[in-house]
Amino acid sequence: MKLSKAKLSRTLPLLMVAALIAGCGSNALTPRYTSENPEILRIGNDRPADPERTVEDLGSYCVEVTETWESHGTTPDGQTLWAKNTSRAVVPCD
Repeated sequence: MKLSKAKLSRTLPLLMVAALIAGCGSNALTPRYTSENPEILRIGNDRPADPERTVEDLGSYCVEVTETWESHGTTPDGQTLWAKNTSRAVVPCD
């Protein structure tokens, strides 16, 4: 049975798309919902407590460090992704 060029030109792209979908679907990675560094990223529905502000004496000036936990979306199973944001400001040394 021979395929005409017109049928082949219509069938070939469909076969390629089917092969691509089958190949990608079978090798999907299972997501991992844990953090290797809980000091900067946490996963869970409870918001972590913000650490206290600290002041670092850097010799001729001081820097106030403020850290806050901010929500950055959710995982597919509905858990909140929390990332720690850090800001620094120059302050007078006491």
